[in-house]
Amino acid sequence: MKQPEMYDVIVIGGGAAGLMAAGTSAGLGKKVLLLEKNKSLGKKLKITGGGRCNITNGEEDIHKFLKAYEEGGDHLYSPFSKFNNKDTFKFFENKNLPLVTQARKRVFPHTERAIDVYNVLEQYIKEGKVTVKLSNPVLKISSDKENRKIVSVKTKDGIWKANSYIFATGGVSHRETGSTGDGFKWLKDLGHTVKDPTPTIVPLQAKDKWIHTLAGVSLSFMKITFYLDNKKQFSKTGKILFTHFGLSGPLILNCSKKVSDLLQSGEVTAKIDAYPDTDLGSLEKKVIKIFDLNKNKILKNILKDITPPGTAKGIEMIFNDIDLTKKVHSVTKEERKQIVQNLKSLPVSIIGLMGYDRAVVADGGVVMKEIDTKTMRSMLYDNLYIIGDLLHITRPSGGYSLQLCWTTGYVAGMNA
Repeated sequence: MKQPEMYDVIVIGGGAAGLMAAGTSAGLGKKVLLLEKNKSLGKKLKITGGGRCNITNGEEDIHKFLKAYEEGGDHLYSPFSKFNNKDTFKFFENKNLPLVTQARKRVFPHTERAIDVYNVLEQYIKEGKVTVKLSNPVLKISSDKENRKIVSVKTKDGIWKANSYIFATGGVSHRETGSTGDGFKWLKDLGHTVKDPTPTIVPLQAKDKWIHTLAGVSLSFMKITFYLDNKKQFSKTGKILFTHFGLSGPLILNCSKKVSDLLQSGEVTAKIDAYPDTDLGSLEKKVIKIFDLNKNKILKNILKDITPPGTAKGIEMIFNDIDLTKKVHSVTKEERKQIVQNLKSLPVSIIGLMGYDRAVVADGGVVMKEIDTKTMRSMLYDNLYIIGDLLHITRPSGGYSLQLCWTTGYVAGMNA
């Protein structure tokens, strides 16, 4: 095989972090090679956020922003001082892609099209004259541990060498996009401490038939409280999506890591408050008013008036001790109170988390104590930089995962 020319920087992985790193290095005049195992770049980026691309979060307080990364946030002050969410706004808007901040400070391209975000990054690497090799999975990483150097990478097309290497292969969420954990294996072989990945932002599996009946129904303001062996653990309020396997949506995704921990300790159940901004007494008054207006109707036929939009079909399954075929005027006081109580505490039996195939983000990766976060350089190899989902940092949904990619990609690209 013919020996290819020498590069300044080789970036392995053409996702969000890799594209940012390659473009940034090339913009400094570096000769950059980008190796991608898929037939096209940015495969996961193009589907992120349901195709809308939650590009970052609009939280302006950097301390609050980094707190969202839990323990990992303490390691990110340095890289975020060089490129943070405000810089993300500038980067994309200067490239004619205006951004918009929506509910819960989630930031999207104004077009709400992930492909437009990808197009900006594709143009970015083109302007820097980055050499791209597609369908080129890395077969081997050669290193010189004694001299703390990565020597070369081997693909089916040959052996590639550079002064610096940036690993940006992603984690294991959405395996169908090529995120199969290759980088974790290489880094372990190189001597790095790599935490095994677990799905951390994933939907929850629930066995309740009433939930499965509501598959596809989404409600923007509900409260869910989780219990471990019938003891209250924590509550959160937000958007819930009912699915054929359980619960999803932003609220659920951001609870899943804590729920995962609870599942290790015992039986996990939950209660959903369908009217979190209405206390029990006020809700009962509301139900009484609706009952008074519909005294001669069948109870089942007016459930839609006292349940959240689209949920009557499922919630009626919870009222199993009440005859739903009776007239409203025949409903006893005790039955009415039971209905109201149920609306404030819809029962959920959690049986597990969905796997990597449905994970938005999985944690795992190189422990942060082995990364120089001023540069994203490996502490073991002087010419290796590790970025994005290869880092063991918990990321909540809401734009935090992509911001980690932009930040670490930029910092590595500037220093490689």
